[in-house]
Amino acid sequence: MTQRYVCPYEVATGYTALGKKDDAFQWLQKSYEAHSICMIWLNSEPRFDPVRFDPRFVALVRQVGLPERN
Repeated sequence: MTQRYVCPYEVATGYTALGKKDDAFQWLQKSYEAHSICMIWLNSEPRFDPVRFDPRFVALVRQVGLPERN
């Protein structure tokens, strides 16, 4: 069986698209904990527009150390 790495950030985008916000945030937290380089795009990623104003997203942006969007 072949295994491939899938960035937790990308899994989170999939859950966001499916409307499964709680799962998306669990995977975003995993991405943060794994120091995924993808997290640099968190604040500008349009796939996260459905959760952008969720307090958990705002807190994660701060946790990552990214500037807040206007």
